[in-house]
Amino acid sequence: MAHRTLKSSAYEGLVERLNRFPQGAPPSKTLYEILKILVTEKEAGLIAQLPIKPFRAAEAARRWKLSAVDSRNILDELADRAILVDIEEGGEPIYVLPPPMAGFFEFSLMRLRGDVDQQVLAELFYQYLNVEEDFIKNLFVDGQTQLGRVFVNEAVIADVSADHALQVLDYERASEVIKSARHIGVGLCYCRHKMEHLGKNCSAPLDICMTFNSSAESLTRSGHARAIDVAECLDLLDQAYEHNLVQFGENVQNRVNFICNCCGCCCEAMIAARKYGILQPVHTSNFVARVTTESCTGCAKCIQLCPVEAIGLVSANDPHQPKRNSARVTADICLGCGVCVRVCGPRSLSLMPRARRVFTPVDNVHRIVVMAIERGKLQHLIFDNQVLFSHRALAALLGAVLNLSPVKRALASEQMKSRYLVKLLQWHSRR
Repeated sequence: MAHRTLKSSAYEGLVERLNRFPQGAPPSKTLYEILKILVTEKEAGLIAQLPIKPFRAAEAARRWKLSAVDSRNILDELADRAILVDIEEGGEPIYVLPPPMAGFFEFSLMRLRGDVDQQVLAELFYQYLNVEEDFIKNLFVDGQTQLGRVFVNEAVIADVSADHALQVLDYERASEVIKSARHIGVGLCYCRHKMEHLGKNCSAPLDICMTFNSSAESLTRSGHARAIDVAECLDLLDQAYEHNLVQFGENVQNRVNFICNCCGCCCEAMIAARKYGILQPVHTSNFVARVTTESCTGCAKCIQLCPVEAIGLVSANDPHQPKRNSARVTADICLGCGVCVRVCGPRSLSLMPRARRVFTPVDNVHRIVVMAIERGKLQHLIFDNQVLFSHRALAALLGAVLNLSPVKRALASEQMKSRYLVKLLQWHSRR
């Protein structure tokens, strides 16, 4: 009976709303328990009515049939708790409901707080993400285009030859994301904070989760992250390098909103990369590690530090030393992060460009559209009630569709079943 009460129509409506977005949240008893801690039943019912695209308070008031003042108060309260992200535009806030991850799941543990029981919340997150696994599979395995990508460790780029170094583009460098950000915030690493409550955390730095641009603006305003400048953020990046952490950030070229500094033991992205490595749940950098067998001593330090177990020991096939071993990299699993190169004493490891460059969406709209197409959810973006009222939003979505590959455009057309889109795609292909 308790579960029936918990799984009310309001919470069911919220779960349905979350799953209209490409990054959803598979229903389970644990999910409903998490949502009950984060939002009240009344709030769940209100959030379930919000549009997918960013919206203003007036739109929420219209949907909720409440006054503008009451609606604004509710929205601001939700933003203060980092359930919503609020962005100032022209002196007026614009709100958006972020996906659970990267989104309000992480935000709930990005600072120490007393308004929720973080111990219980951490235990529920562990059950939902690490034990049940449906959420992690949904997030990291479904589709070809994923939420995040790995940034190459810039401390080892100097080891790449001059010709190859020219291929390291600005958007592939975490330092460039930091230098070009309009706002920067830092908070507690959700993954290690969660594991700390379970007594499973490692000794890697905790206060090192980086947010940028609109996400940082909202999170620092609500106190869920601490505003910092470029110099301090670059210092944190150096600290991450020193602790052999992997930089895992939003899978876009422009206006990156987050970079996590991941350890192999606690962080969800690295755990997913280990469990489902052959399915490529995390987009790699454009590099892959290579071993020079002749100089490798087989010390295994790289094996111990590789966060995704992409390196193993094999016989060096040395006729003069039959028992000598050498490291071997499994290229299909290697993230191209460069952690192994940094710790290799004899410099037997180096980074080489991959045979084909990894696809990185231009911006957030581009990524969301591609993810929606691959997961069968594009219709939710295009035909969301509010997108139809905004020519600019519809143009942005259709523009992203038109810039996809022919195969993905065909998938989009099939999902939409829209004569208008079919004609538009046909016209575009003849240009």
